[in-house]
Amino acid sequence: MEWALERLLQGMASEPMRAAFATTDLATVDAHFGWTPHLVVYEVTAEGARLVDRFSFEHATADGTHDKLPPRLEALAGCTVLFSSAIGTGAVAKVAALGVHAARPQETDRIEELLVKLSRLLAGTPPPWLRKALSKKEEP
Repeated sequence: MEWALERLLQGMASEPMRAAFATTDLATVDAHFGWTPHLVVYEVTAEGARLVDRFSFEHATADGTHDKLPPRLEALAGCTVLFSSAIGTGAVAKVAALGVHAARPQETDRIEELLVKLSRLLAGTPPPWLRKALSKKEEP
């Protein structure tokens, strides 16, 4: 059983994982998901990370004249994890329905530092939440 888990984790580590970050300045995780002006998406492997996409959004009006979530949710296609400074409960459910794990940075909000940590996790033994998220991405 342990050997099978090691093979599964090795397979995950060799496959790139996509991580999205809600940001105002393209360098820090400093934005609420529903109001973020930018989402940057990186492909992360055990060897490192590379920017694969950048999305910019107009802010939704405060009176709710249009739904601000659909374009942000579309930008998460293929992602495993979303980092934001905050996210509403309704949005968490919608993000989870896409198979994306919503996370809030605890130790740092610098995207570059979070990418290094994600690469290290993939090179070692990912925590349970990441193993679960990655295994969902591998299902047909």
